[in-house]
Amino acid sequence: MAVTAPGVDAVTPQDPVAGSAEASPRRLRMRLLSNRKVAVGLVILAVFLLIAIIGPLIAPYDPSRRSADILQGPSAKHWFGTTHIGQDIFSQVLDGTRSVMFVGFFAGVVATIVAVLFGVTSGYLGGAGGEGLSAVSNVFLVIPALPLIIIITTAIPTGGDWVVALVIGLTSWAWGARVLRAQTLSLRRRDFVEAARATGEPVWRIVIFEILPNLTAIIASSFVGTVIYAVMTEVALAFIGVQGLYEWNWGAILYWAQSQEALAIGAWWWFVPAGLAIALLGTALSLLNFGIDELVNPRLRSSGSAAVRDYSGRRVRLRVGFTPVLARGAGPVPAHATEIQSADIQVEDGAR
Repeated sequence: MAVTAPGVDAVTPQDPVAGSAEASPRRLRMRLLSNRKVAVGLVILAVFLLIAIIGPLIAPYDPSRRSADILQGPSAKHWFGTTHIGQDIFSQVLDGTRSVMFVGFFAGVVATIVAVLFGVTSGYLGGAGGEGLSAVSNVFLVIPALPLIIIITTAIPTGGDWVVALVIGLTSWAWGARVLRAQTLSLRRRDFVEAARATGEPVWRIVIFEILPNLTAIIASSFVGTVIYAVMTEVALAFIGVQGLYEWNWGAILYWAQSQEALAIGAWWWFVPAGLAIALLGTALSLLNFGIDELVNPRLRSSGSAAVRDYSGRRVRLRVGFTPVLARGAGPVPAHATEIQSADIQVEDGAR
């Protein structure tokens, strides 16, 4: 029974279980999309994905085509200027976006799938099997990925971006697996998991329908982090001149700009567009990662501070982690305040 106090509307206690199964996923999606960081990150990322799909089709010139327009700055004919042999930099940036996005997302998918398989399985099984899978994760943690990618791409020069993305994905899953294993260990003894196990549910059903939905935000964060790592790794490999990569990507543009001393001769347009593209893509992925972290950990939310009114009618800003108190001289507490507090406590007890 709900208790009402003077000036307070009646509150009907809600069943914490009823309706939560339907509302929870939708509420989580709306909360994620309403986050400003996530919204900005998704918009920037959508632009890059669109460029990756149609970039080579809308490029005004062939990225490798030479012309007589040597080292010309940005103009109506060449929006991002030209190189030392007259190649159009705008076309190179558009064409290279596909390679960067493909390697980043393909490596992220591979690493996330392997991390989920090893992390969740080892955390749920426990025992010798779980420790064995955890040992495999520890081995992959110490494998130097960059030298391995250089060796493999040199040995298989025709592999291209597929080989690079696959190697990055297969060598960058261990960190995500460790986090997922720790979270699964904390979930495997929860009441809802024990109830599903007591009713005779098979292991695969418990893992898919009981444990994985509670790890969605962590899996998404691991995926975004792996994409950032894969993009930076491919750009770094192209920048140092590793063979076997796609002919044009942002790192290759920076490689040629550095080798031809673009900064020394004042050709800033040669390296600035590719550098800004890398920075914008990294910013978009980082904003997505920050937004997911805030969804998982409410203490990280920048919107965790809320302005309310105290008993004297003044606005008070509540911040996460601090207990709000009345300042000195705020005046006596109204008599109905105690009644409201007691009513709130009784309502909360009834909701439990």
